[in-house]
Amino acid sequence: MIEAVIWDFGGVFTTSPFEAFARYERENDLPADLIRRINSQNHLTNAWARFERAELDLDSFDKAFADEALALGHYVPGKDIIGLLSGDFRPEMIEALRRIKSTFKTGCITNNVPANMTGSNEGRTLYAKEVMALFDHVIESAKTGIRKPDPRIYEMMCEALSVKPEACIYLDDLGVNLKPARAMGMATIKVESGPQAIAALEQLTSMNLH
Repeated sequence: MIEAVIWDFGGVFTTSPFEAFARYERENDLPADLIRRINSQNHLTNAWARFERAELDLDSFDKAFADEALALGHYVPGKDIIGLLSGDFRPEMIEALRRIKSTFKTGCITNNVPANMTGSNEGRTLYAKEVMALFDHVIESAKTGIRKPDPRIYEMMCEALSVKPEACIYLDDLGVNLKPARAMGMATIKVESGPQAIAALEQLTSMNLH
């Protein structure tokens, strides 16, 4: 029996930053998927991971990321990457969340960076806050110092919502973040597009989410 639906934020309610990464690489004559490769090296302790746990400030991240890029033979300032993170909102996913909230508990687990470091415009930030207000509980890596895929962050959400993992559905656009949730007993959905994710969620919840 499903009692809660837990969501990632970026790449779920917004389009994936991977598209912006690819565009940046093309425009700067960099190898395809270089940024994703940098982020996957030592993914628990690299610059990106430390930034999402608020262990680095923006200037420190800028240098640390550039050093990691240089180790692979290319120069990529970390500050350039921060500017690529904001995708476009997916209204259909936000509507699905509103409908889910009428029946199930809702939570959001997001790996994010410290506030005021993404360059997001004020209107976008206000819209994001409106979406965040739809969750019963939100866990942000930059505030807790713990980030996905650390199993503790999923356990924290289950405790906050007073549910067992097997009573939860978890949505994320990254497979590495789905594995711990699935191992705990959650039903998982890898988000590749809005329509695809909504169809999978409708099947698991027996709800009309359009």
